[in-house]
Parts: sequence; structure tokens; C-alpha cells
Amino acid sequence: MQLFYAPLLPIFYVRPSMAPLFLLSIPGECAILSPENNIRGGLVMRLLFKGGSVVTGKGPRRADILVEGEKIVDVRRDIPPIDVQVVDVSGMLLFPGFIDAHTHFDLDVCNTTTADDFASGSRAALRGGTTTIIDFACPNKGETLHDGLRLWHEKADGRCACDYGFHMTIDDWNDTIESEIDDMYAEGISSFKMYMTYPAMMIGDEAMYKALKKLKEKGGICGVHCENAGVIDALIAEKKAKGENGVYCHPETRPDIMEAEAVGRLLRIAEQVDIPVVIVHTTNIEALDEVANARWRGQKVFVETCPQYLVLDDSVYYNEDWLQGAKYVCSPPLRKSADREALWRAIRRGEVQTISTDHCSFTTAQKLAGREDFTTIPGGIPGVETRGELVYTYGVAKRKIGLGTMCRVLSENPAKLYGLYPRKGVLAPGSDADIVVYDPAADHVIRAEDMVGAADYNPYEGIVTKGSIRQVWLRGKVAVSSGKVLADLDGKYLPRGKCQL
Repeated sequence: MQLFYAPLLPIFYVRPSMAPLFLLSIPGECAILSPENNIRGGLVMRLLFKGGSVVTGKGPRRADILVEGEKIVDVRRDIPPIDVQVVDVSGMLLFPGFIDAHTHFDLDVCNTTTADDFASGSRAALRGGTTTIIDFACPNKGETLHDGLRLWHEKADGRCACDYGFHMTIDDWNDTIESEIDDMYAEGISSFKMYMTYPAMMIGDEAMYKALKKLKEKGGICGVHCENAGVIDALIAEKKAKGENGVYCHPETRPDIMEAEAVGRLLRIAEQVDIPVVIVHTTNIEALDEVANARWRGQKVFVETCPQYLVLDDSVYYNEDWLQGAKYVCSPPLRKSADREALWRAIRRGEVQTISTDHCSFTTAQKLAGREDFTTIPGGIPGVETRGELVYTYGVAKRKIGLGTMCRVLSENPAKLYGLYPRKGVLAPGSDADIVVYDPAADHVIRAEDMVGAADYNPYEGIVTKGSIRQVWLRGKVAVSSGKVLADLDGKYLPRGKCQL
């Protein structure tokens, strides 16, 4: 990539003021624009991304992008390079900044805290092309929603390199929490989360029904973690009674049919309330069938899946090296290769709306804490730094999905689903200048040692990507260049509106 920069020789154009503007081509790697040299003579310089293919939900098209300050002001072919700094993106794909609507930064879980806080996690997100994350504010049982929101603002404000928002976790239901729902909307929280498993966070069917009724009044959206907690507990007890403690016990005590059962139960409750819901981190064919049945009945259901379920399978849990298997412990677990292919088909058909990461990272030392009891292995894997390249490599490059679909599931749909569109999720006039510059010819090998996240391993170690992210721009400023994160911790909190899908 090349950067053309004014006002040096030898080419000039005549502006309306008749004052000359000179452009100079700087060969080689793209020079870095700092906030200081974006401002000349007290005026914000405009940026022109020229020569690339702009990717929308409908597919790629040849177009230039004109940026002024933090916003896009024009997207069309052959914008004249007058009074601008020109970023040569010839041969590149230009995506809207990716949105990861499912991260867990600085979360206390399983007697430990995730390796990535908002500082390291948001830097990793930016490096992976994600310019906006939506994390989960999690009050403890007995606390108010205001308690959870205040705590997450303390964790994130001034410590986040990318833009961010919060879902609100509902882990209890009473008159106080019900009365707080209106306040959450006033704070820009328009989406919520409930769990059908995990004692510290799960909510029963009665409480879920009441909560969904209240959210329907407000036009809100709720994502739900679907697993059958009672059957999981029974299966764990059976394993322990037999003296079994291998990592393989994790997937065998959280089977696909019990995820599907919980999905079906949730959807029947949602049918009774008549409210759309989001099935988060969907993993398998049986769960997709439950969604298809609900849609056949006329229900609106949104589906999220994650890269780990599209790239990996459950064979990793049967590794003779206990730690190697423990690295992949997450919930729901990885499934069979047939489930992986079914998910790709569902994405291609538009039956899955978003690909998030469920980024919940731990170090190998933290994973080892569960050595004597498989149920105490901290559940979660890192993924926010590799999502875009994995979706391109295993989806687009293998012709399982097109570029338009990649744009929809990583950018456009999450922006619409979670009330950020058209500020985010699209490269269009008036939108934030969040731009991912993807070089389809720059393959590389994923290595943990190259990552900026806090985990000391990568679940995709050794995978050779097809292409890579060359640059990331956040609100008109270069945030990542050639793998180096340049952004400061000045991400903005984003109040969000209602679902637009």
C-alpha cells in the first residue's frame, strides 16, 4: 500500500481557491497518519481511500471512500483526489469495521478472572479488524442492574482502545430489577442476556417468561445461552461416580441434544410471549432444527455462531496431553465436523445472522487449575484477534460464503441487530470511518507469539490464513498497521437503539 500526502511535489490540482495542492507518492509500506498530521493549518485534512473494492452486504464493488474527520462523506467511483490525503488501497478489500457482539473482558469466573481486560482485549480486537465490541455487564445475584452497569463502566471507561457498548445480564427477576429496565434503555442498553445454565447466572423458566414480557413492552432484544442445566449436572455426577476426569468428560456431559432441548424450550417460551430472541453461540444441527421449526411457526429468531464452531471439532478433547485438550474447553463445547458444515450452510442461506467470538480468554496456568476436576477448568477461548481472517480463510476462500455474506455476519447484521446501524456496520456517507483494509494476497501463519492478547496460547496455532488484515481505521484514524496496534485507549462508549433487523 502507498500513501499520497500533500503538499509536496510534483503533481498539483487547481482548487476553487486557485491555491495549488501537491501530492507525493511514498513507495513501499503505507506511512502512518497521526492525529497531528491529519490537521494542517487548523483544518481537518480529508482522507481518500482510492483503488480498492468496497464490500457491502450485497457484495464488493469498485469504489473510493472519502473521509473527513471521523465520518465518511462519500463513497463512489473515481472521486477526484483534490485537497485530500490519498491512501492507495489498490487490490485491497475494504470492509466496514467488524463488530463483535459477544466478548467477555475482565470477567470473574471459575474462581479466576479472564486473562484479557478491556485494555488488552480491545487492542486484540482492533488487530483483528473489530472496531466495536459489545461486552456483558454482569451484576452478581442479589445486586441491581445499576450495580452491574456501574461496575462495567469502571472496567471499560478510559481503558478500551476500540468503541464499545454493553448488553445487560439478567440473572434474577424481582420488582427492583423490573423497575430498572427503563433506566437501562435510558443508558443506551437495548439488549439483554439470560442463561439457562451456570448456577451463578442462570434464570428459571418462570423468571425468563416474566423478563421477556417486560422486554417486549420496551421493544428490546435478548440473547440466551441455551443448555439444560439439570441434565448436565446429572451427567457430571455419573462421570464422577465412575472416577472419570479426562477433558473428554466436558463435551460428553454437555451433549448437543441438551443444547437443542434448551433452544426448543426457550423458543416455546418466546412464542408464548411473542417476542424475537437471539440464540447465542449456536453449535449444532439439532439446535438449528429447533430454530427452523420455530421459524416455520412464524417466529422471528436470530442466530449467532462463533469461529471455533466453524473451524474446529471435538476431536481436540481426546488429546493424550491433558493441557492441550483443556485449552479448548468452552461452553457449549466444540461439536462434530458434520455440525461445522451445517453451520456454514446455514450462514450461506442467511439462517445464521452473526458470527461473534464469545472471547473469554485464559492462560495455560489458569486452565491447569482444573487438572483435578474437569468441571473447574475455566471455560472459554480467545478469538477476537483472529475472527475476520478465519471467516475469510474458511468461508470466502473455500467458497462456502461470499464477501457480501462475510460483511453481513461480521458488520452489517450485528449493527442492525444491536441498534448501531448506520453509524456502524456500513461504509456509507454519514457512517463512522471504521475501515478494515484486507489484503487477500498476504497469507500468514497464526502464532500465539504474534498475538497482542493476554492469553499465552492460540487455539488456531499453525493455521495458514488466506490473506490478512493490512490496516484498521477507527473513526478516521489509523488504529492498526501491518499488525502493529497504534490506537490509544480512547474508545467511545456507544449508547444503542432498538433492533433494526
